[in-house]
Amino acid sequence: MKIDRLSQSLLFLGFCFIASPSGAEVTMSATAEDALPAAIVGEAPELAGEAIGYFAGDVKASGYLAIPSGEGPHGAVILIHEWNGLVERVKETADAFAAEGYVALAADLYSGRTGANPAENMALVRETLANPETIIANLNAAAGYLRERADTSGKIAAIGWCYGGGVALSFALGGEHHDATAIFYGRLLDDPEKMRRIDHEVYGTFARHDQGIPVESVNDFVATLRSAGIENDVHIYDEISHGFWLHVDRNPEINTGPALDAWRRLKAYLGRTLGG
Repeated sequence: MKIDRLSQSLLFLGFCFIASPSGAEVTMSATAEDALPAAIVGEAPELAGEAIGYFAGDVKASGYLAIPSGEGPHGAVILIHEWNGLVERVKETADAFAAEGYVALAADLYSGRTGANPAENMALVRETLANPETIIANLNAAAGYLRERADTSGKIAAIGWCYGGGVALSFALGGEHHDATAIFYGRLLDDPEKMRRIDHEVYGTFARHDQGIPVESVNDFVATLRSAGIENDVHIYDEISHGFWLHVDRNPEINTGPALDAWRRLKAYLGRTLGG
């Protein structure tokens, strides 16, 4: 299903507030060079953003919007949740991106639902991946909403983890134009012809001990990006496992160093692609 830009705008007019900042603002305070966002180490403050409806195609979808203080215009990021849905940790991370100076919209691909255990999570994954057109339409709506805001520059990155990392790649291949894609341990593709649809640099962070995404798959992905002429910053971190970045607090002794390096790379990447 392809939604043209005029139709999308008409949907926004009937469904979303447009082009004006709203809700509480997150004070802009970028992390120091040697610091991680409080959100991913389990020390996030109280949420400062708000729930919003942004996708007319699914009125049950409830995203989370975090707005940085200051007039802007700001770059924008779409955050794509893990397999359990738009949970508190992802909302806290949206606040962290707002503190860095980005308007952050955490998308909801599960129609307001979250999983409480692996079986429920996998059921939600299978249900949504069976309807890829709806996923792309959802993210197109998120991007359109962000572009229409008066406080954004129009430049947008999609950032996803696990399930969301694979979805971010699918969005880069099949969604409307955006400016950056950051994949954290998401499913990959090694088809050069399909990959040539991407028109921007790609960021990737992976774990050597990720049982779901072998090192060989990451290497094939990088080779494919290079073959397609796509600039990339992809790194595999040793001694860590799947999920390490969004949940540093699960094993801080091992996760902190790699997570900090990945965060520095991500900040530099967003600076290159969206503007600092």
